[in-house]
Amino acid sequence: MNDKIIVFQDKNIRRIWFNDEWYFSIVDVVEVLTESPKPRQYWGKVKDREFKVLELSPIWVQLKLSSSDGKSYFTDCANTKNLFRIIQSIPSKKAEPFKQWLAKTGYERIQEIENPELGQDRIKEYYELKGYPKEWIDKRLRGIVIRQELTDEWKNRDVKNENEFAILTNEISKATFGKTVGEYKDFKKLKKQNLRDHTQEELVFFCALKTYSLHV
Repeated sequence: MNDKIIVFQDKNIRRIWFNDEWYFSIVDVVEVLTESPKPRQYWGKVKDREFKVLELSPIWVQLKLSSSDGKSYFTDCANTKNLFRIIQSIPSKKAEPFKQWLAKTGYERIQEIENPELGQDRIKEYYELKGYPKEWIDKRLRGIVIRQELTDEWKNRDVKNENEFAILTNEISKATFGKTVGEYKDFKKLKKQNLRDHTQEELVFFCALKTYSLHV
């Protein structure tokens, strides 16, 4: 996962690529909409007031984002769809222009849904800029397709929430490497890097085992 900064009306908003889509820092969005000097506390009150019923199945996730002190901390984040829902719960004169801006930032994603080849082209360009060889990039793109096929198959078998997906992914990792994803990343001394982006070995093993899993 790699977090990046985008700007709305001279205000920085952190976002991170996770599960094949952008997730935005909710605290940053709250600060933009409310201009509150304590956006974290403001968001806490909104959660208690509007989303108490969602405590067991929240519409946000905690992801590590870089902070002003140079360190990374777990932060409440939401994808575009759920962020629209959260914005509806925050009274602000900036809500409409922000939603328009957010929709524009998500336009690329809409284009990719309508034409998946655009998404593959952007991913390919990203890895080329990072210096990965063509053979590796081709396998990585195939791995993304396989992962999506596997995820769809799990959903068809009534696997619904993130915890269940994590358990199954760890089972695949243990069968492949003898370690959970977290344990293997520690073994490889990886911090933010995606394990599938690390070496050919990890990429090939994940692709092969996930292909096998689809037919079990």
